[in-house]
Amino acid sequence: MRASDFRFDLPPDRIAQYPPASRRDSRLLVVDADGGLADCGFEALGDLLNAGDLLVMNDTRVMKARLAARKSTGGKVEVLVERILDAHRMLAHLRASKSPTTGSALVIAGEFGARVSGRSEDLFELELDDGVTVDALLEAAGRIPLPPYIRRDPEPVDEERYQTVYAREDGAVAAPTAGLHFDGAMLDGLRDRGVGMAFVTLQVGAGTFQPLRSDDVDAHVMHSESVRVSAEVCEQVAETRARGGRVVAVGTTSVRALESAAAGGELASFVGETRLFIKPGYRFRVVDALLTNFHLPESTLLMLVCAFAGFETVMDAYRHAVRKGYRFFSYGDAMFLEAAAP
Repeated sequence: MRASDFRFDLPPDRIAQYPPASRRDSRLLVVDADGGLADCGFEALGDLLNAGDLLVMNDTRVMKARLAARKSTGGKVEVLVERILDAHRMLAHLRASKSPTTGSALVIAGEFGARVSGRSEDLFELELDDGVTVDALLEAAGRIPLPPYIRRDPEPVDEERYQTVYAREDGAVAAPTAGLHFDGAMLDGLRDRGVGMAFVTLQVGAGTFQPLRSDDVDAHVMHSESVRVSAEVCEQVAETRARGGRVVAVGTTSVRALESAAAGGELASFVGETRLFIKPGYRFRVVDALLTNFHLPESTLLMLVCAFAGFETVMDAYRHAVRKGYRFFSYGDAMFLEAAAP
Protein backbone atom coordinates (compact mmCIF):
# COMPACT_ATOMS: atom_id res chain seq x y z
CA MET A 1 0.00 0.00 0.00
CA ARG A 2 0.98 3.64 -0.44
CA ALA A 3 0.94 6.32 2.24
CA SER A 4 -1.29 8.36 -0.06
CA ASP A 5 -3.96 5.64 0.26
CA PHE A 6 -4.46 6.86 3.83
CA ARG A 7 -5.14 10.46 2.85
CA PHE A 8 -8.45 12.13 3.69
CA ASP A 9 -9.68 15.70 3.55
CA LEU A 10 -9.73 17.39 6.96
CA PRO A 11 -10.86 21.01 7.32
CA PRO A 12 -8.52 22.87 9.73
CA ASP A 13 -11.42 23.77 12.02
CA ARG A 14 -11.90 20.06 12.82
CA ILE A 15 -8.52 19.95 14.62
CA ALA A 16 -9.19 20.41 18.35
CA GLN A 17 -7.08 23.19 19.85
CA TYR A 18 -8.37 22.80 23.43
CA PRO A 19 -9.78 19.93 25.46
CA PRO A 20 -13.55 19.78 26.06
CA ALA A 21 -14.94 21.33 29.23
CA SER A 22 -14.72 17.99 31.05
CA ARG A 23 -12.93 14.80 30.09
CA ARG A 24 -16.00 12.72 29.26
CA ASP A 25 -17.70 15.45 27.22
CA SER A 26 -16.21 14.03 24.01
CA ARG A 27 -18.20 12.26 21.34
CA LEU A 28 -17.73 8.57 20.52
CA LEU A 29 -18.10 7.05 17.05
CA VAL A 30 -18.87 3.35 17.39
CA VAL A 31 -17.76 1.17 14.47
CA ASP A 32 -18.97 -2.42 14.54
CA ALA A 33 -17.33 -5.40 12.86
CA ASP A 34 -19.61 -5.03 9.82
CA GLY A 35 -18.74 -1.37 9.34
CA GLY A 36 -21.94 -0.03 10.90
CA LEU A 37 -21.61 3.42 12.50
CA ALA A 38 -23.30 4.94 15.55
CA ASP A 39 -22.81 8.49 16.84
CA CYS A 40 -22.70 8.51 20.63
CA GLY A 41 -21.35 10.39 23.62
CA PHE A 42 -18.24 9.04 25.33
CA GLU A 43 -20.22 7.85 28.35
CA ALA A 44 -21.83 5.26 26.04
CA LEU A 45 -18.58 3.31 26.33
CA GLY A 46 -19.94 1.72 29.50
CA ASP A 47 -22.72 0.09 27.48
CA LEU A 48 -20.21 -1.28 24.96
CA LEU A 49 -18.13 -3.08 27.59
CA ASN A 50 -19.17 -6.28 29.32
CA ALA A 51 -18.43 -7.59 32.77
CA GLY A 52 -15.31 -9.69 32.34
CA ASP A 53 -13.77 -7.49 29.64
CA LEU A 54 -10.30 -6.09 30.29
CA LEU A 55 -9.31 -2.50 29.52
CA VAL A 56 -5.57 -2.18 28.88
CA MET A 57 -4.20 1.35 29.34
CA ASN A 58 -0.84 3.02 28.86
CA ASP A 59 0.19 4.60 32.16
CA THR A 60 3.03 6.72 30.75
CA ARG A 61 3.29 10.31 31.96
CA VAL A 62 4.21 13.24 29.71
CA MET A 63 7.39 15.07 30.65
CA LYS A 64 7.73 18.85 30.53
CA ALA A 65 10.00 18.10 27.63
CA ARG A 66 10.15 21.35 25.64
CA LEU A 67 12.98 23.76 26.49
CA ALA A 68 14.30 27.03 25.08
CA ALA A 69 18.08 27.33 24.71
CA ARG A 70 20.78 29.37 23.03
CA LYS A 71 24.14 28.52 21.52
CA SER A 72 27.28 30.23 22.77
CA THR A 73 27.03 32.36 19.61
CA GLY A 74 23.56 33.52 20.67
CA GLY A 75 21.53 31.53 18.14
CA LYS A 76 18.20 30.14 19.33
CA VAL A 77 17.74 26.40 19.82
CA GLU A 78 14.49 24.62 20.59
CA VAL A 79 15.05 21.46 22.64
CA LEU A 80 12.56 18.60 22.79
CA VAL A 81 13.71 15.92 25.19
CA GLU A 82 13.05 12.44 23.79
CA ARG A 83 14.58 10.31 26.52
CA ILE A 84 16.35 10.70 29.86
CA LEU A 85 19.54 8.62 29.84
CA ASP A 86 20.63 9.22 33.43
CA ALA A 87 20.57 11.99 36.04
CA HIS A 88 22.66 14.36 33.90
CA ARG A 89 22.22 13.18 30.27
CA MET A 90 19.33 13.17 27.83
CA LEU A 91 18.58 12.52 24.16
CA ALA A 92 16.79 15.37 22.45
CA HIS A 93 15.61 16.77 19.15
CA LEU A 94 17.25 20.13 18.48
CA ARG A 95 15.76 22.69 16.14
CA ALA A 96 18.09 25.51 15.12
CA SER A 97 19.05 27.46 12.02
CA LYS A 98 22.24 25.37 12.01
CA SER A 99 22.53 22.14 13.98
CA PRO A 100 25.01 22.30 16.88
CA THR A 101 28.11 20.16 16.53
CA THR A 102 29.47 17.71 19.09
CA GLY A 103 31.16 19.67 21.86
CA SER A 104 28.98 22.75 21.37
CA ALA A 105 27.85 24.55 24.49
CA LEU A 106 24.21 25.50 25.13
CA VAL A 107 22.56 27.65 27.76
CA ILE A 108 19.06 26.39 28.56
CA ALA A 109 16.42 28.81 29.88
CA GLY A 110 19.09 31.45 30.36
CA GLU A 111 20.82 29.74 33.29
CA PHE A 112 21.45 26.00 32.84
CA GLY A 113 24.62 24.97 31.06
CA ALA A 114 24.84 21.94 28.78
CA ARG A 115 26.96 20.60 25.95
CA VAL A 116 26.30 18.39 22.96
CA SER A 117 28.18 15.19 23.79
CA GLY A 118 27.17 13.03 20.83
CA ARG A 119 24.58 11.96 18.26
CA SER A 120 22.23 8.98 17.95
CA GLU A 121 20.50 8.93 14.55
CA ASP A 122 18.37 12.12 14.49
CA LEU A 123 18.83 12.79 18.19
CA PHE A 124 21.46 14.79 20.07
CA GLU A 125 22.92 13.66 23.39
CA LEU A 126 23.05 16.54 25.85
CA GLU A 127 25.05 16.47 29.08
CA LEU A 128 24.22 18.99 31.77
CA ASP A 129 26.81 20.89 33.75
CA ASP A 130 27.58 19.69 37.26
CA GLY A 131 25.07 20.66 39.90
CA VAL A 132 21.83 20.21 37.95
CA THR A 133 19.87 17.08 37.08
CA VAL A 134 17.62 16.48 34.10
CA ASP A 135 14.61 16.10 36.39
CA ALA A 136 15.35 19.42 38.10
CA LEU A 137 15.89 21.15 34.75
CA LEU A 138 12.58 19.95 33.32
CA GLU A 139 10.70 20.90 36.46
CA ALA A 140 12.25 24.37 36.56
CA ALA A 141 12.24 25.28 32.88
CA GLY A 142 10.33 22.70 30.85
CA ARG A 143 6.97 23.14 29.18
CA ILE A 144 4.33 20.59 28.18
CA PRO A 145 5.19 19.55 24.58
CA LEU A 146 1.88 20.07 22.84
CA PRO A 147 1.70 18.44 19.40
CA PRO A 148 2.59 20.60 16.37
CA TYR A 149 -1.02 20.74 15.15
CA ILE A 150 -2.09 22.51 18.36
CA ARG A 151 -1.14 25.99 17.22
CA ARG A 152 -0.77 27.78 20.52
CA ASP A 153 1.59 27.90 23.47
CA PRO A 154 0.91 25.62 26.46
CA GLU A 155 -1.48 27.05 29.03
CA PRO A 156 -2.21 26.05 32.65
CA VAL A 157 -5.11 23.84 31.49
CA ASP A 158 -2.64 21.62 29.62
CA GLU A 159 -0.73 20.75 32.79
CA GLU A 160 -3.72 18.65 33.84
CA ARG A 161 -5.57 17.82 30.66
CA TYR A 162 -2.64 16.64 28.54
CA GLN A 163 -2.17 13.81 31.06
CA THR A 164 -4.38 10.80 31.72
CA VAL A 165 -5.76 10.56 35.25
CA TYR A 166 -3.81 7.29 35.66
CA ALA A 167 -0.44 8.58 34.38
CA ARG A 168 2.39 7.48 36.65
CA GLU A 169 5.48 6.45 34.66
CA ASP A 170 7.47 9.53 33.55
CA GLY A 171 9.10 9.47 30.15
CA ALA A 172 6.70 10.31 27.30
CA VAL A 173 6.77 13.38 25.08
CA ALA A 174 3.22 12.83 23.82
CA ALA A 175 0.12 11.71 25.68
CA PRO A 176 -1.64 8.38 25.01
CA THR A 177 -4.62 10.44 23.96
CA ALA A 178 -7.39 7.81 23.99
CA GLY A 179 -7.03 7.79 27.75
CA LEU A 180 -7.62 11.52 28.11
CA HIS A 181 -11.40 10.96 27.99
CA PHE A 182 -11.55 9.05 31.29
CA ASP A 183 -12.05 10.67 34.65
CA GLY A 184 -11.73 8.88 37.97
CA ALA A 185 -15.47 8.51 38.47
CA MET A 186 -15.94 6.86 35.09
CA LEU A 187 -13.14 4.39 35.76
CA ASP A 188 -14.66 3.56 39.16
CA GLY A 189 -18.04 3.01 37.51
CA LEU A 190 -16.55 0.60 34.98
CA ARG A 191 -14.82 -1.35 37.76
CA ASP A 192 -18.12 -1.57 39.63
CA ARG A 193 -19.68 -3.10 36.50
CA GLY A 194 -17.03 -5.83 36.43
CA VAL A 195 -14.69 -4.41 33.80
CA GLY A 196 -11.06 -5.26 34.59
CA MET A 197 -8.15 -2.87 34.15
CA ALA A 198 -4.51 -3.47 33.35
CA PHE A 199 -1.64 -1.06 32.78
CA VAL A 200 1.26 -1.26 30.35
CA THR A 201 3.90 1.39 29.70
CA LEU A 202 4.99 2.65 26.30
CA GLN A 203 7.02 5.87 26.42
CA VAL A 204 5.56 7.74 23.46
CA GLY A 205 8.25 9.53 21.44
CA ALA A 206 8.11 12.56 19.19
CA GLY A 207 8.39 10.22 16.22
CA THR A 208 4.69 9.53 16.59
CA PHE A 209 4.11 12.85 14.78
CA GLN A 210 6.73 12.36 12.06
CA PRO A 211 5.35 11.78 8.57
CA LEU A 212 6.49 8.89 6.44
CA ARG A 213 9.49 9.87 4.34
CA SER A 214 8.34 7.84 1.38
CA ASP A 215 5.01 6.99 -0.21
CA ASP A 216 6.13 3.37 0.00
CA VAL A 217 4.65 2.17 3.31
CA ASP A 218 6.90 -0.89 3.39
CA ALA A 219 10.00 1.31 3.33
CA HIS A 220 9.11 3.07 6.58
CA VAL A 221 11.13 2.30 9.75
CA MET A 222 9.46 3.13 13.04
CA HIS A 223 11.23 5.12 15.72
CA SER A 224 12.26 3.15 18.80
CA GLU A 225 10.18 3.41 21.97
CA SER A 226 10.59 1.90 25.41
CA VAL A 227 7.98 -0.67 26.46
CA ARG A 228 7.14 -2.55 29.63
CA VAL A 229 4.49 -5.29 29.86
CA SER A 230 4.50 -7.09 33.22
CA ALA A 231 3.85 -10.74 34.01
CA GLU A 232 0.79 -9.54 35.95
CA VAL A 233 -0.70 -8.02 32.78
CA CYS A 234 -0.07 -11.27 30.91
CA GLU A 235 -1.92 -13.15 33.66
CA GLN A 236 -4.83 -10.69 33.47
CA VAL A 237 -5.08 -11.22 29.71
CA ALA A 238 -5.02 -15.01 30.13
CA GLU A 239 -7.73 -14.86 32.80
CA THR A 240 -9.85 -12.62 30.56
CA ARG A 241 -9.54 -15.08 27.70
CA ALA A 242 -10.44 -18.00 29.99
CA ARG A 243 -13.70 -16.37 31.09
CA GLY A 244 -14.67 -15.36 27.56
CA GLY A 245 -13.98 -11.66 27.98
CA ARG A 246 -12.42 -9.28 25.48
CA VAL A 247 -9.09 -7.46 25.65
CA VAL A 248 -9.90 -3.82 24.88
CA ALA A 249 -6.89 -1.62 24.20
CA VAL A 250 -7.15 2.05 25.15
CA GLY A 251 -5.14 3.70 22.40
CA THR A 252 -2.74 2.63 19.71
CA THR A 253 0.18 2.73 22.13
CA SER A 254 -1.46 0.06 24.28
CA VAL A 255 -1.95 -2.03 21.14
CA ARG A 256 1.70 -1.71 20.19
CA ALA A 257 2.84 -2.56 23.72
CA LEU A 258 0.74 -5.73 23.88
CA GLU A 259 1.51 -6.85 20.35
CA SER A 260 5.25 -6.20 20.87
CA ALA A 261 5.12 -8.44 23.95
CA ALA A 262 3.44 -11.12 21.82
CA ALA A 263 5.90 -10.93 18.93
CA GLY A 264 7.19 -14.42 19.74
CA GLY A 265 3.73 -15.88 19.15
CA GLU A 266 2.40 -15.81 22.71
CA LEU A 267 1.99 -12.90 25.10
CA ALA A 268 4.87 -12.82 27.60
CA SER A 269 6.31 -10.24 29.96
CA PHE A 270 8.52 -7.82 28.08
CA VAL A 271 10.84 -4.95 28.93
CA GLY A 272 12.75 -3.40 26.06
CA GLU A 273 12.52 -1.40 22.86
CA THR A 274 10.00 -1.73 20.08
CA ARG A 275 9.91 -0.57 16.47
CA LEU A 276 6.78 -2.55 15.68
CA PHE A 277 5.01 -1.10 12.65
CA ILE A 278 1.42 -2.37 12.47
CA LYS A 279 -0.10 -1.90 9.03
CA PRO A 280 -2.77 -3.66 6.95
CA GLY A 281 -1.97 -7.35 6.70
CA TYR A 282 -0.77 -7.60 10.30
CA ARG A 283 -2.23 -10.49 12.34
CA PHE A 284 -3.27 -9.36 15.80
CA ARG A 285 -2.51 -11.77 18.63
CA VAL A 286 -3.89 -10.04 21.73
CA VAL A 287 -6.36 -7.20 21.12
CA ASP A 288 -10.10 -7.75 20.46
CA ALA A 289 -11.43 -4.17 20.51
CA LEU A 290 -9.89 -0.71 20.37
CA LEU A 291 -10.71 2.70 21.78
CA THR A 292 -8.76 5.41 19.96
CA ASN A 293 -8.81 9.04 18.88
CA PHE A 294 -8.88 10.21 15.26
CA HIS A 295 -5.38 10.33 13.75
CA LEU A 296 -3.48 12.33 11.15
CA PRO A 297 -3.85 11.53 7.46
CA GLU A 298 -1.11 9.20 6.14
CA SER A 299 0.12 8.49 9.68
CA THR A 300 1.34 5.17 11.07
CA LEU A 301 -1.37 5.45 13.73
CA LEU A 302 -4.12 5.56 11.11
CA MET A 303 -2.48 2.58 9.38
CA LEU A 304 -2.63 0.62 12.65
CA VAL A 305 -6.35 1.35 13.03
CA CYS A 306 -6.96 0.30 9.42
CA ALA A 307 -5.06 -2.92 10.05
CA PHE A 308 -7.26 -3.61 13.06
CA ALA A 309 -10.74 -2.87 11.73
CA GLY A 310 -10.28 -2.96 7.95
CA PHE A 311 -9.09 -0.30 5.52
CA GLU A 312 -12.43 0.52 3.88
CA THR A 313 -14.31 0.42 7.18
CA VAL A 314 -11.95 2.85 8.87
CA MET A 315 -11.62 5.26 5.96
CA ASP A 316 -15.42 5.34 5.61
CA ALA A 317 -15.68 6.04 9.35
CA TYR A 318 -13.19 8.91 9.06
CA ARG A 319 -15.11 10.48 6.20
CA HIS A 320 -18.29 10.15 8.27
CA ALA A 321 -16.57 11.81 11.24
CA VAL A 322 -15.49 14.75 9.09
CA ARG A 323 -19.02 15.21 7.75
CA LYS A 324 -20.53 15.00 11.23
CA GLY A 325 -18.17 17.55 12.75
CA TYR A 326 -16.15 15.30 15.04
CA ARG A 327 -13.08 16.90 16.63
CA PHE A 328 -9.75 15.37 15.55
CA PHE A 329 -6.39 14.50 17.08
CA SER A 330 -5.10 14.75 20.66
CA TYR A 331 -7.83 16.85 22.26
CA GLY A 332 -10.50 15.53 19.91
CA ASP A 333 -13.20 12.87 20.02
CA ALA A 334 -12.87 9.08 20.15
CA MET A 335 -13.95 5.99 18.28
CA PHE A 336 -14.59 2.41 19.43
CA LEU A 337 -13.82 -0.36 16.95
CA GLU A 338 -14.16 -4.12 16.90
CA ALA A 339 -11.54 -6.23 15.18
CA ALA A 340 -12.18 -7.10 11.56
CA ALA A 341 -12.94 -10.72 10.81
CA PRO A 342 -9.72 -12.61 9.96
